[in-house]
Amino acid sequence: MIWLLCGLILIAASGVPGLFTRREGAGAERLACGLILAGALPCAWALVFACGVPRQAISWAWAVPAGRFALQLDSLSAVFVAPLLLIVAAGSIYGLGYWPQLRNPATGRKLRLFYGLISAAMLLLLTARNGVLFLLAWEVMALSGYFLITTEDRRVEVRRAGYIYLVATHCGTLALFGLFVMLEQTSGSMMFPATASLPAAGGSLIFLLGLFGFGMKAGLMPLHVWLPGAHAAAPSHASALLSGVMIKTGIYGLVRLTSFYADIPAWWGWTVLLLGAVSGVLGVALAIAQHDIKRLLAYHSVENIGIIALGLGLALLGRSYGQPTLVVLGLSGCLLHVVNHGLFKSLLFMSAGSLIHAVGSREIDHFGGLLKRQRWTGLLFLGGAVAICGLPPFNGFVSEWLIYLGAFETIKLPGSSLSLSLLAAPSLALIGGLALACFVKVFGVSFLGEPRSAAAAQAHESPRVMLWPMGMLLLACIWIGLLPTSLRPVLEQTAADWTGVRSLPRLAGEMAPLGAISLAGWLLLGLLLLAGWWLRRRSADAPRDLATWGCGYRFPVSRMQYTASSFADGLVRQFRFALRSERHGGHITGLFPDREDLFSHTPDLVLDRTLSPLFTGLAGLFHRLRRLIQNGIAAIYLLYIALALIILLALLGF
Repeated sequence: MIWLLCGLILIAASGVPGLFTRREGAGAERLACGLILAGALPCAWALVFACGVPRQAISWAWAVPAGRFALQLDSLSAVFVAPLLLIVAAGSIYGLGYWPQLRNPATGRKLRLFYGLISAAMLLLLTARNGVLFLLAWEVMALSGYFLITTEDRRVEVRRAGYIYLVATHCGTLALFGLFVMLEQTSGSMMFPATASLPAAGGSLIFLLGLFGFGMKAGLMPLHVWLPGAHAAAPSHASALLSGVMIKTGIYGLVRLTSFYADIPAWWGWTVLLLGAVSGVLGVALAIAQHDIKRLLAYHSVENIGIIALGLGLALLGRSYGQPTLVVLGLSGCLLHVVNHGLFKSLLFMSAGSLIHAVGSREIDHFGGLLKRQRWTGLLFLGGAVAICGLPPFNGFVSEWLIYLGAFETIKLPGSSLSLSLLAAPSLALIGGLALACFVKVFGVSFLGEPRSAAAAQAHESPRVMLWPMGMLLLACIWIGLLPTSLRPVLEQTAADWTGVRSLPRLAGEMAPLGAISLAGWLLLGLLLLAGWWLRRRSADAPRDLATWGCGYRFPVSRMQYTASSFADGLVRQFRFALRSERHGGHITGLFPDREDLFSHTPDLVLDRTLSPLFTGLAGLFHRLRRLIQNGIAAIYLLYIALALIILLALLGF
């Protein structure tokens, strides 16, 4: 743990030297990157050492009331810390090319300072074993996230996204304050209780507070209101950190909280399962309707949090109904998808940043034909898209497959109410199909066809300092997809630590054929490489300067191509009962129709359709009440004083 603590301090201090350097200087950003990499190494060594000596811990006295500086690195913490270290290191390198100090003198130092602080705060949070220390790390993480989101605080939409995030995250924090107070009353200490040491009686309110507080951070629908705007407003490598790691601290909190209880009421699992299905389906439906590539990826975070919640819900139901196989499959799928989503979502945000860096816009309809100009970025984005769609041989397939197996496990229990959880399988299938359609849209509109703007026609490949970190993340996605058995011991150990039961079924054999998945992945990869080699050989003599086939048109232009709105229009209409998209134009009539444009806009279901109108109406109502009460008439004010005196006398008389 000392190694982890040393690395945490180096990462936290990475942005401090830049505060004492010139705004236009480039040396401090390299020093910040070096400190983050130097801090990640001892933390990684602590993870490796933890494999041989589990449950490393330190516990020091602390003058804070009820507080204690208690840290512990167990298997559950390690599952979340490992992707955190990789993503933080990759993002720090990527930022050298994406957000250099010379081009961003007003914001570069602020970005690096809070990038290091939020990374260290998350490391502290994931290893804290005291409620006060956990809340301290949680608040530092929340405030650092706000300053990352508002890096470009001169823009109105960025400030609005930051304010919404700040309100949402502190609403969740208030719930967590209540959670830890009630947990202290139950266990008698602010130290985290031992696994399976608390009775379920009296734990329902604690669970609901945790579901709200941690669900707000994770972005579970309908608590996701801050997420799309925040991820779109932040710089791309900061968005990768927020989406790939920060929102997972909410999942970590839920998993850790439920590990304290010996008995899990069934409605806990059903609630999480239902929220997961709603978040997954509506999250991906909202993603399809987006035109801003970063908002689109943000809604896919809501979708993937839904998939993770499906796995956690199955695991909770397995504990409630005494089904250890369901526990292992559900929790393993949940935690593996936590790792997988962190990797491929960070890759996709960085790839999107590469597009924005080249074109200067986040609108998908301003891209087009970029595969000819950004070949490496296109291939990296394609790898991330295949992974997020849950297709083999990448990592997303493995974690979703485990959740599928968990859902189908309930077929073996006919007549039990647990069999209703089989509905998780068609929900997951629908999510996967819609995600595939969404990324076909994104990749086709962005990288194929002809340029849709002058900036896209002049785009160039990103520098290597941006490409190499993306390549590292893609290799990690491929590694898990082809060698999932390498993570089996960690997943099995985590399931045992979460339940407190050491005799759980293993992720092997017919229950979870990870070896067969690995073999199939290698065979598929071999076939893909063989097909690629054959196509390259066949096209060796073909001319390279021809445009894409234009359906008979000799000189195709960008207006002949699908736009983001027109491509997704059919699918968006299928969900009009929930999305309520605003559609303008696109009505073609007659044999020789006039020129017609199609534009669609899909406001957020909760924030734009519900909360904003509600609070705007309340603000107007209170404004009118204030004008009615404070009307400037002295006689009315004297009447208020007289009424107050009468009420006080009446109260004192009784």
